[in-house]
Amino acid sequence: MHKQGPSEQGSLFYLTGVCLVATLGGLLFGYDTAVISGAIGFLQKRFLLDPTGMGWAASCALVGCIAGVVMAGEVSDRLGRRRALMLAAVLFFVSAVGTAVPRTLAEFIVFRIIGGVGVGIASMTSPMYIAEIAPAHLRGRLVSVNQLAIVSGMLIVYFVNYYIAGQGGEAWNTQTGWRWMFGSEALPALALLVLMFFVPETPRWLCMRGRHDAARTVLQRVSGSAHAGAALQEIETTVRRESESVTQLLRPGMRKVLVIGVTLAVLQQVTGINVFLYYAPEIFKKFGQGSDAALLQTVAVGAANLLFTLVAIGTVDKVGRKPLLLIGAAGMGISLFAIGFGAYLERIESWALVFILGYIGSFALSIGPVVWVVLSEIFPTRIRGRAMAIATFFLWTANFAVSQTFPMMAGNAWLVNTFHGGFPFWIYGSLCVVTIVFVLVYIPETKGKTLEEIERMWGATPREPATTLEVAP
Repeated sequence: MHKQGPSEQGSLFYLTGVCLVATLGGLLFGYDTAVISGAIGFLQKRFLLDPTGMGWAASCALVGCIAGVVMAGEVSDRLGRRRALMLAAVLFFVSAVGTAVPRTLAEFIVFRIIGGVGVGIASMTSPMYIAEIAPAHLRGRLVSVNQLAIVSGMLIVYFVNYYIAGQGGEAWNTQTGWRWMFGSEALPALALLVLMFFVPETPRWLCMRGRHDAARTVLQRVSGSAHAGAALQEIETTVRRESESVTQLLRPGMRKVLVIGVTLAVLQQVTGINVFLYYAPEIFKKFGQGSDAALLQTVAVGAANLLFTLVAIGTVDKVGRKPLLLIGAAGMGISLFAIGFGAYLERIESWALVFILGYIGSFALSIGPVVWVVLSEIFPTRIRGRAMAIATFFLWTANFAVSQTFPMMAGNAWLVNTFHGGFPFWIYGSLCVVTIVFVLVYIPETKGKTLEEIERMWGATPREPATTLEVAP
């Protein structure tokens, strides 16, 4: 009793600390992507941007994100999840300094792309690190904490942007204020780099590299000695029978899971979330708010995002992945259609904020955290890095398409004259309906399953019923 009790308490404390360090990657992911929301209006004035240029300034970092996930799979599989996060921290720091001091728009774009590479690496490596180090019964909750870190980073930078913008008038912000907004990211980037020196590599990656003793040590600290042996044996069995080649994804069972992962990742983005995260102040300005009020209302958006992410963390391992996805997609769709009809009828008033917050809350309750949970669970250990890289590549490509095209649709004279601003929101709402159908038909329930059990589920033989793959147990 003396040995088992402290061991269990110590392992939980250790696991929590390690996962919190890894979630700094998520926090920087949110911070880096959302900092543009407070700065984009001032950048538009500083560099005299048209709608296409404004979209490029807001979305250029996503080009780096796409490049980041292309290289992140190889980096995380060959060098380890831990070193991949350290590389992301360095890129975040370089980007923060570079975007604070550009002399031209071209210089700003280059450093934003560098930061985007860091976001791309962190966006897939942080949840993968947590999923591979957490026990099955805590995995969904702990991976969702990474989403909490993402939205916390967004909320923090919304406050930072609001505070910095308040230090001067429009002219000062156009010339100087936005530089401080981007430069503020250097501090959390440095914190991630330093703290990653004090966390271990994941046991699954260590087994992939034949370092079984090191993997056992990590498992003992995370799960306790009583469970470490069985967990290590299951991981070793899985790793031994897997080929390192990414062509394994082309097997019938794995091809199906890859298509499902990619589609789910794309649907997370094309339902419009980053329109509100990147352009919220500009949307509120179109609703008749001044710059100061628009930034303050953006803080409300960040707060709703954080609050409902907390709800998701408390329910994802109880309610399950699939029900949350369905509830959230329905709430998002209803809110988007309401916003679109309000814009079409030119009756955008104070109630619009209610539906925007309803949309954000529905996303944070479901599509936001749960998609990352599912992506971190469904791929086999040996090729998880590469498979997540493929899915995340398509996720960021969809993000770029939405972020680039929204200001173009919002500024298109024919669309504005015909639909009075409602068109983009109807498009995103329709894709929420597509999401509901897709989840109902193709997404399995993975609540409470080990990663090895999930892999065996996808590898079911043809004689087994189809519901084995598609219906929650």
